[in-house]
Amino acid sequence: MLWIVYNLLFPVVFLIMLPKFLRRMLKRGGYFQHFEQRVGHFGHNTKAQLREHPRVWVHAVSVGEIYVALSFIKAYRAAHPDTFFALSTTTSTGHAIGLKEIDPRDVLFYFPVDLPVIIRKVLRIVNPVRLILVEGEFWPNLIRLADKQGIPVSLINGRMSERSFKGYRKLKSLTADVLRRIDPICVQGEIDAERMIGIGAPPANVHIMGTVKFDVAERNPAGEQVAQEVMRTIGIAEDRVVLLGGSTWPGEESVLCELYKKLRPRHPELFLVLVPRHVERAEDIVQCLGAHGLAFQRRSQLGTFSGEGSPDVLFVDTTGELGHFYSVADIIFVGKSLLEHGGQNPIEPALCGKAVVVGPHMENFPSVMPVFIQEKALVQVEDIQSLETAIEGLLADGTARAALGERAARVVADNRGMIQKTVQLLDTISVGRS
Repeated sequence: MLWIVYNLLFPVVFLIMLPKFLRRMLKRGGYFQHFEQRVGHFGHNTKAQLREHPRVWVHAVSVGEIYVALSFIKAYRAAHPDTFFALSTTTSTGHAIGLKEIDPRDVLFYFPVDLPVIIRKVLRIVNPVRLILVEGEFWPNLIRLADKQGIPVSLINGRMSERSFKGYRKLKSLTADVLRRIDPICVQGEIDAERMIGIGAPPANVHIMGTVKFDVAERNPAGEQVAQEVMRTIGIAEDRVVLLGGSTWPGEESVLCELYKKLRPRHPELFLVLVPRHVERAEDIVQCLGAHGLAFQRRSQLGTFSGEGSPDVLFVDTTGELGHFYSVADIIFVGKSLLEHGGQNPIEPALCGKAVVVGPHMENFPSVMPVFIQEKALVQVEDIQSLETAIEGLLADGTARAALGERAARVVADNRGMIQKTVQLLDTISVGRS
């Protein structure tokens, strides 16, 4: 009865949400490419490639999860060189990253709608020997039907926010039936384990592994050189102190612009770089910069730079370059953390050995933040006022700034290796099943 109710309600909810999805597709672009895959239709070449070899199916919803999935695939293949993979993703941005990074032996496709008729069809086409879910993708029909066909289902780098926990707890009868079919459930921290068990996961299936995001973070020397050249082109000398707002969300750019204007008279060496989370907000940010009276240069329009004087702000309105520009910054504010959005990844700027500052809302990284805080490897502020105090303190004390960055890089280095441990656990459980 439970599954009947879910499968009756899901199409209704999907139709209600469809206008929102369509608006997002039109705004962000790229969603309509291969849209037929979302309803289980694959081209002849894709189907032929999928059927060439038995494959492990890895599903990762978007950009962050795709990088985790790609690192897992690399580590799993190192241990099992003859393995082939099918990688699915939900978003166009995740698909773009996957298309760029995927091994030619593997197949990339869009995740199908979680309806029984569609999932059965996709399972027939992919015919996976194993299903790996990344972080928190609990699609009931996919998991149930894979389990019924004897396909082992596992979760890697699992996490659960407080908000998700409260929602799932109301549906514990359904979540318990779904989670008992997943083994192992590899989670990032104790809180994630408690929440998984709290919504019905068998305790014996839950394993605290730490986060594999420390393994995913990698520097790109070629990209960093490009970022350095951009800074030289717009006349920013190496002795300038660069404040970078990374993965910023609406409202945070305005806060940083106001902060920059207040600090610049006391710290004339200060320069601001803005890299928003979503590039499609470019025009809103341009209006914000104009409203603050700041001269700015758009990264995408570098060819139009006159070469006369330097701007107040570099606005990086391109995709895939945030990590590159972390390397040219001195102080990095991690966005989505100031205005109750849950925070973006602090590991990537820490990898570059930079002074990292985050807002009060880092709920998306419950297993990462305690590690950084314990080692005093970043600064977490409570509000806009304390953000100004923290950044001014770092501007005034270059020694403290450098020491903070060194501790951040050390935290990343000391917490690598979780992907290999996850692969080993999967192998151990596979042997136990056989």
